[in-house]
Amino acid sequence: MKIVVIGGTGLIGTKLVGALTEHGHEAVPAAPSTGVNTLTGEGLADVLQGADVVIDVANSPSFEAGPVMEFFKTSTGNVLAAEDAAGVRHHVGISIVGTERMPDNAYFAAKIAQEELIKGSGVPYSLVHATQFFEFVPAIADEGTWDDGKVHIAPVAWAPIAGEDVAKNLGQVAVGAPLNARVDICGPDEFRMDEFFRKVLAAHGDHREVISDEHARYFGSELSERSLVPIGDATKGERHYDEWYAAQAGK
Repeated sequence: MKIVVIGGTGLIGTKLVGALTEHGHEAVPAAPSTGVNTLTGEGLADVLQGADVVIDVANSPSFEAGPVMEFFKTSTGNVLAAEDAAGVRHHVGISIVGTERMPDNAYFAAKIAQEELIKGSGVPYSLVHATQFFEFVPAIADEGTWDDGKVHIAPVAWAPIAGEDVAKNLGQVAVGAPLNARVDICGPDEFRMDEFFRKVLAAHGDHREVISDEHARYFGSELSERSLVPIGDATKGERHYDEWYAAQAGK
C-alpha cells in the first residue's frame, strides 16, 4: 500500500514513515524538504500519484490566530483537492482531544476548521484526536511560567501520550477502512495536571515551583476539569511517562 505522509519529516511523521515501512508499506514522506509544499501545491500531484492513503500530520509554523487559520485552511484544501484528482480513497487527519471545548483557542479553532474541510471534501476519511504528547511537556511548562518564575498549571485532568503511540494508532487507522468519523487516543494514565508537572519537573532537576492555579491559561484558554482528556471511549497508549522518559534519557 502506498501511503503518503504529509509532514512526514516531523516528530510524528518520521515515526509513522518508519513504522509503516517496517510493516511493508511504501511510506512516502512529503514536506518542503522533499519537494512538496502544501501551501503552494508544489509537488502534490507527483507525490500522490498511485497513493492509496494520505496521512496529514503537518503543523503550522505559527500559532497566531491569523497565520494558523490560514495555514490549515490553505494546506488542507490543497491536499484534499490533489487527493481527489489522484483518486486517493482514504484521508487520515490528526487533531487534538478537546478542540470543540475551547473554541476561543486560536489553534484549536484552526484545527476545527481543518476538520470541517476534511468532512466536507467527499474523500473518505478518518480523524484521530490525540491528547498532548510527552514530547511537549517542557514547552507546556515554559508556556505556563509567569514573570514570577513559577509555573502556573490548572488542577484538571491530564492524560498525555507518547509520540510513538500516536504514530502507531495513526498507522493502524490508515491501513484500515475509512471510519468517516473520529476516534480519541490518550495515554495509559490519567493525572492531575498540576501534580504531574510538579512531580516531573522535580524529577528532571527543574527547580521551578509549580502553582496550582484554576485560572492558569493553557496557550490562551482557561481549562475546565476535562478540557484536555477524552469524554467517552478512547484508545489508550502503551507507554507510561516514567518509562518513556527513562528511555529518552538513555539514548
